[in-house]
Amino acid sequence: MIEAGLHPTLLELLAAWVLVVAFVLSLGYELWRATAKAGTSRHDSMRAFLVQDLWLYFVATGVIVLLFVGVPFAAWVGLVFSALVVIVSIFVYNPQIMIERKPGLFDWFEDLVYTGLLFVSATLLLLEVSGFVLS
Repeated sequence: MIEAGLHPTLLELLAAWVLVVAFVLSLGYELWRATAKAGTSRHDSMRAFLVQDLWLYFVATGVIVLLFVGVPFAAWVGLVFSALVVIVSIFVYNPQIMIERKPGLFDWFEDLVYTGLLFVSATLLLLEVSGFVLS
């Protein structure tokens, strides 16, 4: 059988795996906040998780699939997605939502790791769209 011609680059694969780790971490954290920390803030409930947060994981899954499959525009989609989520994390989540949640050490750790992983993904994809090749 003839191959379809879709081949992800090494940078796309690395970025996809980084996003998998970031969003699995985030999903686990948000589920923990929705259950164990329910009622701490208006963001900490199963309803808030299902209504306000769940869509992000569906979008992230779509971006990750595009990267793993190697669709020609996947690197651009992943770069824009990663950059937008970093911007939201820095300018919306941290100064508003995080503070309302009365964060502890674990909350800050998760936030820094998650945002850091998104920076790594954005950097890998920026290198990809710039034509950088790992050999």
